Formats: sequence, C-alpha cells, structure tokens
Amino acid sequence: MGVPKHRKNKSAVRIKRAHLALKTRKPILCSKCGGAIASHCVCQTCGYYKGRQIIKTKADVKVKRAEKKKKQEQKEKERMQKLKNK
Repeated sequence: MGVPKHRKNKSAVRIKRAHLALKTRKPILCSKCGGAIASHCVCQTCGYYKGRQIIKTKADVKVKRAEKKKKQEQKEKERMQKLKNK
C-alpha cells in the first residue's frame, strides 16, 4: 500500500476536493405521459422507458381486471340464456 511522503495541508486537500461536490440532476420529460422523470430511469406514472412499457402500473392492472370481469359477466349471461332456451 502506498504511503505519502509529505503531508498535505488543509487548503491543498480542500482545493483538491472542490470538484467532488454532488451536482443536482435536472429532470427530463417523459415522452409518453409528459411527467418529470430522472434521466435513464423508468417513468413511475406510465411505466415506459424509451418508448417501451417496462413495468405495469396500478392503472394498467385495474383496466385489465375490469376487462376480465366484463368477459366473465358476458359468459355468465350467455350461459343463462342457453339454459332458458332449453
């Protein structure tokens, strides 16, 4: 392991570390929904990244459940009609 030959004074250390401060990240707009997101991250509101859906959102799940429920109700009605016609 390397050992420093000379001690660095406070000002030299602080000057060296001046550029290490964290910079604020500017949000960008989602191309799908227009919401503010961090760059190179999936949009939390719509679940899209680079024009493709990566994650399912709660709204997507609700829509899918509603469609499934409608299909079940329609099948039930058709079955009841077949029973009445017999």
